[in-house]
Amino acid sequence: MKYLVTGATGKLGSKVVETLLKSVPANQLAVSVRNPEKAAGLRDRGIDVREGDFDRPETLDAAFAGIDRLLIISADGDNEARIRQHTNAVEAAARANVGFIAYTSLANARDSKMFLAPPHQAAEAAIMKTGIPYSFLRNNWYLENETAGIQGILAGAPWVTSAGAGKVGWALQQEYAEAAAAVLAGDGHENTIYELSGPLLTQEELASAIGAVLGREVPVQQVDDTAYADIMKNAGVPDFVIPFLVGIQQGIREGNLAIESNDFEKLLGRPVTTVHEALPQLIRTIS
Repeated sequence: MKYLVTGATGKLGSKVVETLLKSVPANQLAVSVRNPEKAAGLRDRGIDVREGDFDRPETLDAAFAGIDRLLIISADGDNEARIRQHTNAVEAAARANVGFIAYTSLANARDSKMFLAPPHQAAEAAIMKTGIPYSFLRNNWYLENETAGIQGILAGAPWVTSAGAGKVGWALQQEYAEAAAAVLAGDGHENTIYELSGPLLTQEELASAIGAVLGREVPVQQVDDTAYADIMKNAGVPDFVIPFLVGIQQGIREGNLAIESNDFEKLLGRPVTTVHEALPQLIRTIS
């Protein structure tokens, strides 16, 4: 059996690889990366490091050759680029006759109205079109995505949001990685969809949990999208990033991440770490 993880030098991919190595021999594990030099440490550990660039489909044929079970980790970038990249990866997987494709998707991807959804909708559709057995790992939201806001709180700022009463299923990236590894290396996951979501919390509830760790109250500043954009700009956020952040707030406000599920527990064999349990660890790493 040969397993392959794309994007293995990224934050999520590297965690998936480390988790897989606990149960899969290194000589059965391959990784596909744009820059193999960055994965030299993995090669030194006996992992098959292959060049694979989603923007250069010709590299993907060799990268995916001889692979039984493939994990495609969704790419970064704008929607148009991601749709092209994901399509290239899926088509290459079909040409290579891989036996199974797992894909890191977005919460409630098929029906989501979130601006991030189209690349995931396109990828899921492309995978299903191949006829290859699949598993869609519909990731809700990484708790680590809130690092900048937590750093602001540590510096004395309030928690600023335009997400209103929208709820989010935050969980640690490590647990999303463990779930992905469980699906890639496990049995019985053919043609499945997993909604990976932690317990749902509002912005106020998250801020309260942060305050409990810090031992002080964290004020929450609820604003509209325009004011949120202005605050981000004044905080030094690059102009091209601001619409992305505003879109996330809007998507949360409209309920796109309010997906209740116990699929994490199914894959991990235990309850997901709650935000209240995870925050002390995260805050220690950034303070």
